[in-house]
Amino acid sequence: MTSSATPSSSAGSIKLRLSVMMFLQYFIWGAWFPLSFQYIPELGFSGVWLALIFGAFNIAAFTAMFFSTQFADRNFAAEKFVAFSHFVGGLAILGLFWVHGSAAAPASFVAFFSLLLLHCLFYVPTISITNSIAFANLKDPQHDFGPVRLWGTIGWIAASWPFIFILADWSKIPAFGSVPFVDWLSAALSTSKTGEALQQARSYTFIAAGISSLVLAAFSLGLPHTPPKPAAQAGNQLAWLEAMKLLRYPFLLVLFVVTFMDATIHQVFFHRVPDYLEKAVGIPGQWIMPVMSIGQIAEIGTMAILGYALKNLGWRRTMIFGILGHVARFTVFALYPHPGVAISINILHGICYAFYFATVYIFIDEFFPKDARSSAQGLFNFLILGLGPFVGNFLAGALMDMFKTADGGVDYHKLFLVPAGMGAVAAICLLLFFHPPKAGAPNDPRVATSEGADTPAL
Repeated sequence: MTSSATPSSSAGSIKLRLSVMMFLQYFIWGAWFPLSFQYIPELGFSGVWLALIFGAFNIAAFTAMFFSTQFADRNFAAEKFVAFSHFVGGLAILGLFWVHGSAAAPASFVAFFSLLLLHCLFYVPTISITNSIAFANLKDPQHDFGPVRLWGTIGWIAASWPFIFILADWSKIPAFGSVPFVDWLSAALSTSKTGEALQQARSYTFIAAGISSLVLAAFSLGLPHTPPKPAAQAGNQLAWLEAMKLLRYPFLLVLFVVTFMDATIHQVFFHRVPDYLEKAVGIPGQWIMPVMSIGQIAEIGTMAILGYALKNLGWRRTMIFGILGHVARFTVFALYPHPGVAISINILHGICYAFYFATVYIFIDEFFPKDARSSAQGLFNFLILGLGPFVGNFLAGALMDMFKTADGGVDYHKLFLVPAGMGAVAAICLLLFFHPPKAGAPNDPRVATSEGADTPAL
């Protein structure tokens, strides 16, 4: 795509608009996603139905990779596609606020799943399209994209903090002005709703996501015009198949398998940790989202040192440390369920994300041939946002059933040792079998190989 920004458009104004776009884009996701793993099971869904609901986002990631993103890229101005998508997606997720249920009277699976899937089908493609808008309209994308994209992480973090007050039990908090401000604030920050009242208050996550989506829909109409790519420039319709062929290189196949494993256990974290923090550790419900957001705060700092880590540790050791971050976090959750420890260990989320997932994206850009890089990024993105989390939903449900206690709770000591063990296996696979070649080596995919080339040795 090429920018059509007029000469009078200042670079600062464009950066500001793109930063607001990123903030709202990820505020939407951060508003509903973390709390949904506590809210949705209480609607009466279980088993395969619950896994399918949580898999709606992953199904959308699949369709985005193979159909919707490329279709939008070729046929619509990017800013208009984002506006329309967030308008439809915003209305859909707003509708979830009115779908109620309980264990005694489960909510309608068809209604809930349909609305959530509709939202995800329109939301997920905009993750890539907003990146395209930013790249197309920044004068120096390599330098400027990072600071603009950082506002997306800030948006995710910002979405969690209002719920400290939304989920507070105001019936037990003194009226404002009736006590000293410090006492009032202390009560507001430490008095959480419980039971049915807490469950009802959690439904406002969909209101927050829906309203912010509609705001972004309107705001997108003021983004720089970014026209569609002609089909001749958009690449092979089945370009992902060309990327798949490069998995004949053993080190890339190992990376593909390990990325799937890491994405799967990453989803188990989101699936089970909110309930663990509240019920096993004793953190008040109003603080679950802020505690989870510590990981995104840490992610900002870890991304800042990623270049230093790659330079000094190399690809393999950096990725291993990223996976071992999962191992350490799950092991601590399993062995030491103490509030202070459970909160502080979330700092490792920055290492889990930056040292593995972000490093994978950088590695792909480095090791895949230029004409296959975009497709390879999409292929691995499908693992990270699609297939891995989809399988992780079923794994988390199976583990919950496997380690359910007689009193209806969950034995998190045993449960969390499973993803910790899986992470250890993934790290060992990288250590033993992941050996990226030196530039120009016979098994370097950057050295053009024909389809008839022999499969390189490990």
